Amino acid sequence: MTGRPYAVPVPKGYRIGPWEVREPLASGAFATVYEAVRHAPGTVSRTSDGGELPRRAALKFLPTGTRTPRQLHHLRDLAEREVQLLRRLRSPRLIRMYDTLTVDDPDHPELDGATVLVLERAEGSLDAVLSRTPRPDAGPALLAQICEGLHQLHHAGWLHGDLKPANVLLMADGSARLADFNLAAELEGTHAYTPAFATPDYTPPELLWPEVDERGTRIRPSADVWAFGVLAHVVLTGEFPLPGGSSEARSDAAMRYAGGREELRLSPDLPDVWQTILRDCLAPTHAQRTTDTAALLRRVEEAAGTSRSARLPRLRPRRWRRPALAAALAAAILGAASIAYTTPWESAPVAAAPPTCQKPTVHEDAEGRRGYQAGQSGTWDFTIKRGDGGSQVRELQCLLRHLHGIEEVGEVDGDFGPKTQSAVLIFQKRAGLDADGMVGPATWRALRKGGES
Repeated sequence: MTGRPYAVPVPKGYRIGPWEVREPLASGAFATVYEAVRHAPGTVSRTSDGGELPRRAALKFLPTGTRTPRQLHHLRDLAEREVQLLRRLRSPRLIRMYDTLTVDDPDHPELDGATVLVLERAEGSLDAVLSRTPRPDAGPALLAQICEGLHQLHHAGWLHGDLKPANVLLMADGSARLADFNLAAELEGTHAYTPAFATPDYTPPELLWPEVDERGTRIRPSADVWAFGVLAHVVLTGEFPLPGGSSEARSDAAMRYAGGREELRLSPDLPDVWQTILRDCLAPTHAQRTTDTAALLRRVEEAAGTSRSARLPRLRPRRWRRPALAAALAAAILGAASIAYTTPWESAPVAAAPPTCQKPTVHEDAEGRRGYQAGQSGTWDFTIKRGDGGSQVRELQCLLRHLHGIEEVGEVDGDFGPKTQSAVLIFQKRAGLDADGMVGPATWRALRKGGES
């Protein structure tokens, strides 16, 4: 690590809990993320919620045991926001936190007292994709999953507060996750409160010069919708939707636009359906913006042609037996500085037509375990229930109908309605599981088995 600044320098081989630190992955103003492996792989280690820990993870070290009192207060506030959200929400489109640890090591005063987040390890970020391919072919499909993650957050009563390409991570199976929740905030009625800084290019005009009180800045769900609109324009066109050669110039343009002195000039290369969506997301005032993320998700999926099941780019060649990952990248870093990931992989083109689940395929994961999947989702350990929607629900419906022959599931439409719940109950009774109508890890495992020849 010689010659590079790290917010939290941790020597290679350092151990905390069951983890052994390996190479640094990225560093920001207030935290550093390291690759880590479990140093006792032969034993069963559990997450804070009772699940089994993976072999590899990303450790985010936050120096909450050092710094000045004012810095400590700020760092602890940021860390508590992320920990609170990740402990309470477990959704397929949000990066997962397995555990939190505290360093107790007086012999290393620079580490003593540090908070460590044990996070799901990512393969890359959308920021890295855009730096290599400004208009990726998989852009529309990625936007569908990003919008799905945003809807999951808002549906649970939380705002992201800093949605941007660096905070969208891509996993080994190509699926997208939202990450970096240090500015996330829980809604209190129509507003939430967040610290008074964000990323200017993705900040709506009304928050560029906000009023700040003792609780922070008041934000609304429409702030995330604006950020999604900017992100979508960048992904689809390679350009920001407002003119300017710098963040400052674009912020000035956003203020003129909000005041009626500047027009929104979306790229003429955008299809009409995307033009309409982005104009609704980038309305000049919060009151004019759409805030119904469920309806927005349906529109984005239709525009992307994903039929609620985006087929995303593969981050590595298709291999079925213990593939070696190209590179490991971590969840986004706490602090004002953004991390641009630069993993050397290329994205594959998105499928031209919506994928089908007529014939679920045999899948072997990184641990060598075999089972069926319908090609829609690589996430199997999140609980879904009636009222949920999205690609994981579609995966459930595909497996019920086309692998287990349960016609009661109804349409494979990505909506967990009464017919889908009825089909789940039928399957759970057949499989000898608790028939509660919810699909958790045990039901997912049973769904992925059967009919193998």
